[in-house]
Amino acid sequence: MGKRLGLFILTNILVLTTVAIVWSLIVSFTDIDGSFQTSDGVLGINVLSLMIFSLLLGFGGALISLAMSRWMAKKMMRVKVLDPEDNLSQAERAVVEKVHRMARAAGLVHMPEVGVYQSKEVNAFATGPTKKRSLIAVSAGLLQEMDEDAVEGVIAHEVAHVDNGDMVTMTLLQGIVNTFVVFLSRVAAIILSRLVRSELQFIVRFAAIIILQILFSILGSLVVNAFSRRREYHADRGGADFAGKDKMTHALRSLQQHVNRAQVDDRTDDSALQTMKINNKGGVAHLFSSHPDLEDRIAQLERM
Repeated sequence: MGKRLGLFILTNILVLTTVAIVWSLIVSFTDIDGSFQTSDGVLGINVLSLMIFSLLLGFGGALISLAMSRWMAKKMMRVKVLDPEDNLSQAERAVVEKVHRMARAAGLVHMPEVGVYQSKEVNAFATGPTKKRSLIAVSAGLLQEMDEDAVEGVIAHEVAHVDNGDMVTMTLLQGIVNTFVVFLSRVAAIILSRLVRSELQFIVRFAAIIILQILFSILGSLVVNAFSRRREYHADRGGADFAGKDKMTHALRSLQQHVNRAQVDDRTDDSALQTMKINNKGGVAHLFSSHPDLEDRIAQLERM
């Protein structure tokens, strides 16, 4: 269920990179001084102007990513939105009814959009800029592999993400991370550009900004993922409130069964099993995971 955060971080990196390229091209073809360099001050850098620029670009990029989150999810995952007024199959109508029932249990005034995407992976995600414009999507693999109680637990977990406003919270954190990414990448790029001849400085600075911004964004995702892992525990508790503790625990144990099946044979070509490994990463890889270990989540839930 790391689709929500993964799509958001990817969109955020693309937005920041696009803006950086456009800004650099504007600076190169106009008289605008976009280098943030001065003849005095700290390292000859206009720190105040650069910080203001970083704040505007950092939070602007995060807010644009949030605004695009639902649209991007639909396009990238090829989500089929399920309209209750349409002629839906029995399984599709059951998904809509489950989402709406959990949304009413959470006290949501506006029902989330509900969708299904064709994939063998056992997964689901919630996204959207606000509670009024949220989307909850489940994979065809999840509907095929899980029983009704487990599906209900998974959906309750995703509804809890919407109810908790996790996408907005993650956006604010991403805005802070973006600010540091933009600021540090440009400071480093300015310093690097001074190591070459004057005629090469623009090219070096331009390339350094793009490369360092992407690199720092990936490193910044460690902070975002760490916070996401904490929010998963809250969503599990919310799912237990909406669907019942037994169903939420059953959903997590069902996911764990798929993880164990994948670990038995790492050579499997079943993408559904490989995808679920995101929940059981160890060592350094765990730092890049948006979800805690399933054993920890189950233990936390059972202590409720």
